[in-house]
Amino acid sequence: MSLFSYPAKFTTGSDGRVLVEFVDLPRVATDGKDERESMEEAMDALGSDLSIRLSRREEIPTPSQVKRGQRQVPVPLWLAPKLALYQAMRDQRVSNSELARRLGIHERVIRRMLDPEHATKAEKIQTALAVLGKQLTVEVRDAA
Repeated sequence: MSLFSYPAKFTTGSDGRVLVEFVDLPRVATDGKDERESMEEAMDALGSDLSIRLSRREEIPTPSQVKRGQRQVPVPLWLAPKLALYQAMRDQRVSNSELARRLGIHERVIRRMLDPEHATKAEKIQTALAVLGKQLTVEVRDAA
């Protein structure tokens, strides 16, 4: 099972702004005027960093366990299924062409599924993940 949220430290400065620093992504930091805005900005910064990594076909860091004083920041919903597909393909060493062959579709469709800029229907990604032996689920929890 893969979780698509990353731990981050939220620190309130003397000016009242909330700084957010990601434990597993040292290049990623942002802030907001309050807790709500800082979480929104954190999700945006996380999505931007991970979508760039996906576009460049780089390694996606595995999220570490949340420790005391940290909060989970979820990967934006538009990106999480694409990351799941990308990671499953990498883990199983399945190329775009091979996945396309298994699905009976053209390879460019797989490229679009992995393109963070392309709005792919969730059902297509679910089908691709199923071919790789994965199941996409959504969980809703009470906010902390």
